[in-house]
Amino acid sequence: MSAEQSAHQSAINPAQKLELFADHWNPRIVAELNGQQIKLAKLKGAFVWHAHEHEDEAFLILHGELRMQFRDREVCVCEGELIVVPRGVEHRPVADAECHVLLFEPTSTVNTGTTGGDRTRNQLERL
Repeated sequence: MSAEQSAHQSAINPAQKLELFADHWNPRIVAELNGQQIKLAKLKGAFVWHAHEHEDEAFLILHGELRMQFRDREVCVCEGELIVVPRGVEHRPVADAECHVLLFEPTSTVNTGTTGGDRTRNQLERL
């Protein structure tokens, strides 16, 4: 069995992985499957308004609370809850206090979508 195969068969503890970093809005890749990446991130404050032209995005709240703003409404997503943002829908995540999320996204997903800017993360660290 190769080292890569062995790594894919190991358990991943999100809480332990989250202890490895402190910055906000900088997702880390913890696993990949079928063209999808599973990422962990710490969020605090408001992100940029953006949309993903071709990718749906799922946020599972591990700790805290997230307000997902849409142009016509806001959805409060509490710890243990999940929200899926469909492709093409403009949104802005807001965390009034630090929030920990597990993201499910296609590998092509850029965190700022088509908006770009200084919060864009093109090269993500793998944990």
